[in-house]
Amino acid sequence: MIIVAMLVGVAVGLALPRVNPPVARITGEYAVSGPVADVLHTLAIDDRQSGKGYRRDEFGYRQTDDDGNGCDIRDDILARDLHDVRFTVTGGCTVRSGTLEDPYTGRTMMFTRGTMSSADVQIDHVVALENAWRSGAREWTRAQRYRFGNDPMNLLAVEGKANEEKGSASAAYWLPTNSGFRCTYVTLQITVKAAYRLSVTPQEREAMAAVLRGCPGQRIPERQPALHPASSAYGVSPYGTRARQAVPQHVTRRYITDL
Repeated sequence: MIIVAMLVGVAVGLALPRVNPPVARITGEYAVSGPVADVLHTLAIDDRQSGKGYRRDEFGYRQTDDDGNGCDIRDDILARDLHDVRFTVTGGCTVRSGTLEDPYTGRTMMFTRGTMSSADVQIDHVVALENAWRSGAREWTRAQRYRFGNDPMNLLAVEGKANEEKGSASAAYWLPTNSGFRCTYVTLQITVKAAYRLSVTPQEREAMAAVLRGCPGQRIPERQPALHPASSAYGVSPYGTRARQAVPQHVTRRYITDL
């Protein structure tokens, strides 16, 4: 009986901070340190965020070509994040197929372009567009929102179902089921929010801090551009060029969503 009571006590002690925020604060669940935590502590806290007036079109996703490579940002990210990438034409932009090691679920899945299959792999805004709107983007100019909406730093190729489950949720309400990626995921969100001076809610900040407790050595990543499909052997995934132009270029052709 004594042993059982001890085990119950230990279980309760471990569980309480996770289900009771005040207990978590007292026990230091949200007290974190390290390079990423230092950046987290610089983010403004706003507990009165509003989504009033939000429209996804305000961010112009897939409407600009910021790196000037002539490719749609979806294909840029597919070329960057997939393995064994094949293109529809030699030296072209359009990704025909590839293999995704999905960071959100940990599953390996094949991508094949088509009306019934393209949505299996989607491009996620790590900091969701609506979350960005609530966090300060509603005050930005159109050019600033377009830059954010097409910034490779904030984009990941992921499993479509996982992306749909996440929706516009912050870290307070959604984290990848792949626990091994959570530190990286939260780090990316903090990096993006710091770069664009976006705020966090108290609950969001606490959720991020709770994740970072498990990875105090995590570091802020360097900005990486999307990879550009360069002219090379057909069917080989090429590593491409870096951005050549500082001025965003508007895409002059229309793309059929997810095809």
